[in-house]
Amino acid sequence: MDIHRFPPSVILKPYIREYLIIEADEATKTTTIPDTSIVLSFRIGGGVFKANGTEKCPLPFNAVAGLRNSVREFYYSQQTINLLVLLNEGGIKAFSKMPAHELFCESISTEHLFPLTELNILSEQLAEAGHNKTRVQLVEAFLVKKLINHKPDMLIQSAVSAIKQQNGVIIVRDLVKSLPVSLDPFEKRFRAVIGITPKRYAGIVRLRNLISKYPTHHSLTETSLEAGYFDQAHFIKDFRLFTGQSPKDFFQLQRYW
Repeated sequence: MDIHRFPPSVILKPYIREYLIIEADEATKTTTIPDTSIVLSFRIGGGVFKANGTEKCPLPFNAVAGLRNSVREFYYSQQTINLLVLLNEGGIKAFSKMPAHELFCESISTEHLFPLTELNILSEQLAEAGHNKTRVQLVEAFLVKKLINHKPDMLIQSAVSAIKQQNGVIIVRDLVKSLPVSLDPFEKRFRAVIGITPKRYAGIVRLRNLISKYPTHHSLTETSLEAGYFDQAHFIKDFRLFTGQSPKDFFQLQRYW
């Protein structure tokens, strides 16, 4: 499996983090850990299935996947090419009025966001394109046309920045004290814009940061303490939910995205 990364254009940079094109020549099983991006996917060829117990459930040809707080496994059939659009926090609001929390733990067809006829035309264009750069340009052109008159929720964006600055080690109630809003309205706004509760979002940031830092630290205990885990049993429980593996097994494999 090969993963190619492309940056967004200037006009879409406020809403899109990056594009990924995933190419699987052979049938492949892949594991994805929770991330802070809602993802749009455009299939160019092959098939993608999500694991559901012992079954493989096919995903829509073009899909939008919401945030989640646990690991997921996918199966790519032979000769599969998938183009993913990783959105910035709140970026989905630039293309759709759908509350982001309605996508939590869901992968649904992009027909819920965009007209099917236009998606079919895009799919034909992607299939005919011979180069990945051209494919990204086609998706960019499509999304630029879908931009709506969206005014970012600056209060929620400020909260997102504060959570990131603290690497997810933050108490939501304390965060709200610095904002001109009470706790309940803040949590509802956060879910609608970001797609998950602020506590769960902070948890994703916390563990993603821990995973990225571990290779530079001398021990996992040191890393977990820095991430605010003073109870090792609690840390291992959260880590297993997040990655599907124990810390030892996960870092031995060192293959995730």
